[in-house]
Amino acid sequence: MVLRFALAAAVWVGGLQLALARETVPFDESVAPGTVVIRTQERRLYYVQGDGTALRYRVAVGRPGKQWYGDAAIAGKYLRPAWSPPDEVRRDNPKLPDVIPGGARNNPMGAAALVLSWGEYAIHGTNRPDSIGTFASYGCIRMLNDDVMDLFRRVSVGTRVMVTR
Repeated sequence: MVLRFALAAAVWVGGLQLALARETVPFDESVAPGTVVIRTQERRLYYVQGDGTALRYRVAVGRPGKQWYGDAAIAGKYLRPAWSPPDEVRRDNPKLPDVIPGGARNNPMGAAALVLSWGEYAIHGTNRPDSIGTFASYGCIRMLNDDVMDLFRRVSVGTRVMVTR
């Protein structure tokens, strides 16, 4: 029997409180322990624990036309990173500054970033917790700041990341 537990967080959206939870769930796929699996259609990220379970987190993923799929690896880990808008984001938002300092309220990277080996993408925190569970980004994976810090402690540079539909 697999026990499920959740660490609850709440976000207020339009006067409604939405419960968000990180939880341990059964995960019997043949994926190596320590792997991060992101299922974009579910808007969930799984950290495979190797005992038949995974930690499941709610995430925001790329909006239609901005999603990508495949294998990557964590290429870097950064706390409170500064952010420079990629060219595509800058084209859509030309008034953005060249760099937003780490920890700034308008910095979209949140508490931490796990930069991926595939292009300009990362798994990162967010200053917009109401976006969690939606198709919101330009291809990055957004997590609640508490959740990205939890994942940050569990993974290392080189950790495999699988992004699927």
